[in-house]
Amino acid sequence: MSQHLTALYDTRVAEGVLRPDPAQRAVLQRLELLRETLEAPQRKGFLTRFRKAEPMAKQGLYLWGGVGRGKSMLMDLFFAHVGITQKRRVHFHAFMQEVQGALHEVRKTGVDDAIKPVAEAIAKDLRLLCFDEMQITDIADAMIVGRLFERLFAAGVFIITTSNRAPTDLYKDGLNRDLFVPFINLLEDRLEVDQLEAMTDYRQDRLAGAQTYFTPADAVARRQVDIIWRDLTGGREELLTLEVKGRHVVIPRYWAGMARAGFHDLCGKPLGPADYLALVGAIKLLVLEDVPELSPAKSNEAKRFVTLIDTLYEGKVALVISADAEAENLYAEGTGSFEFERTASRLREMQSADWVT
Repeated sequence: MSQHLTALYDTRVAEGVLRPDPAQRAVLQRLELLRETLEAPQRKGFLTRFRKAEPMAKQGLYLWGGVGRGKSMLMDLFFAHVGITQKRRVHFHAFMQEVQGALHEVRKTGVDDAIKPVAEAIAKDLRLLCFDEMQITDIADAMIVGRLFERLFAAGVFIITTSNRAPTDLYKDGLNRDLFVPFINLLEDRLEVDQLEAMTDYRQDRLAGAQTYFTPADAVARRQVDIIWRDLTGGREELLTLEVKGRHVVIPRYWAGMARAGFHDLCGKPLGPADYLALVGAIKLLVLEDVPELSPAKSNEAKRFVTLIDTLYEGKVALVISADAEAENLYAEGTGSFEFERTASRLREMQSADWVT
């Protein structure tokens, strides 16, 4: 018999990896029941797979709460220790990009209902689907997601998802939201809905009072940033690809709402406001490395950097940064240096202990 999830949690607390939190532990008790259900032997027979689930039967968990409360950590602990192979964990934004791409290809075949074969392909040999950061901001996703989930549930797929919003707040104030309401009802009907009211924001707590602006951007700074990144992610990371107006924006290092990228990745390429808005929609913390001193000779990069910082600031994204100079000296002279003073001011504010409280 594999170790109980709460026992695994308690071990990590004893090792100092996690801080004890009754709310987190309570969620794990619920996830343990779900693990037992998934690991139980399946009945043989043609009705076992793709049969319509019984009315009101719960097929997973919708875990929501504030940023940094440990939602992704709990889901990852569950995912790593549930004893089945037919499982997948994916960022919700990336999943919807995949679905949009699959629908585009299927529609080329002239089928009447493209969602049906796409849902069947997703559900094939899959019993558990774990989503990180469910949020609906795009009208195209809003029109698709309800029918897609309905078919996944009917196929017997269990779903666990984390979100910063309660189901009733998804796609809030969105275009034609009345058409989206049935999906909210579906989530509340098919999933246990649990608010994680953890005692502290562990992510901000770890950064509180810590240095978040490192200069110069040398080997020493990189080692310090490495320590922060490992502490926040537990050494786990993956590639995140954002689709913006038909283009792909690649974030080289990502985990649980946190991204790490170099200045060239985000400012040395022809990116714009829409790209940065998509990034802010997918993350709550950015580690930005190797910001050089700027000048009129790097005007394009400087403009992108200003736009990036403005977007992060407006989105209340936490920022860890390494740069070749202090904020006030990043663009010290030349055309645009006066306007850069606001950016420097925002960078300073984003280093304060009470940023993103």
